[in-house]
Amino acid sequence: MNRLKYNFIYRFTVIVWMVIRFIVQIYFFHFRNTIWDEKAKTKWNALLVKMAKEYRVKAERLGGILIKGGQFLSTRTDFMPDVFIKELTELVDHVSPMPYKYAKDLLEEEWGTSLDTHVKAIKKSSIASASIGEVYRAMLKDGTVVAIKVQRYRIDEIFHKDFIALRMVFWILKVFTGFGKRADLKAIYRELVMVMDRELDFEQELQFAQYFKERYQEKMDIHIPKYYERLSTKKVLVMEWIEGAKITDTVFIKRHQIDVEYATKVIFDFYMDQFLRAGKFHADPHAGNIMIQENGRVAILDFGMVGEIKQKDIEHFKLFVQGFIIENYDMVVDALYKMNFILPNADKRKLKRVIEETIEIYSNGSLKNLDAKVMKHINEEINMIIKDEAIQLPANYAYLLRAVSIIAGVIFAINPQLDIIKWAKPKIKDWFGRKSIVESVTKQYAKNAAEPLLSYPRALLTFLESGERDRKWDKEKHYMDLKHQFYLLLEIISFIMVVTGIFICLYGLSMGMEMTGIIGLIVTGIFTVLVGIIIMFHYRLIRHKR
Repeated sequence: MNRLKYNFIYRFTVIVWMVIRFIVQIYFFHFRNTIWDEKAKTKWNALLVKMAKEYRVKAERLGGILIKGGQFLSTRTDFMPDVFIKELTELVDHVSPMPYKYAKDLLEEEWGTSLDTHVKAIKKSSIASASIGEVYRAMLKDGTVVAIKVQRYRIDEIFHKDFIALRMVFWILKVFTGFGKRADLKAIYRELVMVMDRELDFEQELQFAQYFKERYQEKMDIHIPKYYERLSTKKVLVMEWIEGAKITDTVFIKRHQIDVEYATKVIFDFYMDQFLRAGKFHADPHAGNIMIQENGRVAILDFGMVGEIKQKDIEHFKLFVQGFIIENYDMVVDALYKMNFILPNADKRKLKRVIEETIEIYSNGSLKNLDAKVMKHINEEINMIIKDEAIQLPANYAYLLRAVSIIAGVIFAINPQLDIIKWAKPKIKDWFGRKSIVESVTKQYAKNAAEPLLSYPRALLTFLESGERDRKWDKEKHYMDLKHQFYLLLEIISFIMVVTGIFICLYGLSMGMEMTGIIGLIVTGIFTVLVGIIIMFHYRLIRHKR
């Protein structure tokens, strides 16, 4: 198995074939379950959980892009089902430890000298083992305790082989799936490759760490580890050893009498500063990368995954928030379009109407009255907008939203009773600026004063615009497109099997292997007949669509 793990053909076949099987299973499910009742939904969720578990098992076995791809997919709420995302979020970036000998050989190769030249002592068993790097505790010659991160054996080779398989997967998704046609898969592919390739370069991680250390050097309650640049290379990182525990270790926090409220506020302020201002942000803030020290100081680790917020992103998001504040949903849609959330084929008027209807449902409540049931309804509304209105989550925002959701989970895990609105209000006010809101509200009131539509009953207008027949037609059209893609997929697979059968037949006859030739002939015959049947049904479908 270890030998196969590094074989390009084996990895390519496993990854691509898994995706093809998933697509076929989804198509078959939709054909067998034409009525979408509760029973069908239960079966659908069970199928997704089964596929997600299979993905996770393969990811943990093969590592490489399957783990990083799974982590990325867990951010894509625009096309990934909730149950699949839930399973992928449990995909632990953990693989079996590599032999110490490899780590020692790599260190000596990268440093160009023996390990004893720089290291006084090193613990041979790693303290952390992830998909890209292995971390060891060591002591330098001057007695400084450090963490040494070493790139895994042949990991660079594995990732670049997987990039080829990933390109094939994206082509299959583009041709045979609905979201593949509407999502910008080229942008997603570029983002994935860029982020993963950057994570493989430890010198880039070193630069990011130095950026954050300089940016937050005045914050005494945040600690960024010191990195030893002279000992760090593309495949080796040497950094200060941090004593402490995971931020979610409540036993450690209680034992050292750490103020939970204060520690939570420190983390909140640190990440809010990154999320609301132009610049780089720590894109992987899970509990393992945030440590709490005995004195209550918060240490931030691992800067391999870093995103960037540009000033234009900030301005667009302000426009988006502003639109909601003054109930100008044209402004909201315009902001979404500028941020590339809306695809060219989206019906903007319909999207605006859906946003208005969704907001109206919850406009009489307050944030304090939100419970799990209401949040579920809101989530369903958002998913409906995403899935039905040709909206995608741009690749450059995926890591930002992932970071926001992770840090929110961490904060509430250690301080469930916190009033996050109380903390957020002054920061949002400072971030937004009073002048722009006042100007927009004034303009909106002037517009409303002259708007004749206010004299009409709002409920009647909503009803007349709902377009029930249009929605029904869209659903039927989507189903016909689904069948068309399914037939096309079966035709290609069957054709490949015909060619394979002919090859087996000719090979068997040329080598004097009669039984092999007969098997090839049978395969060819079966799939030739199958191709004919599928083409006939496909032709009928095309005529029906006309």
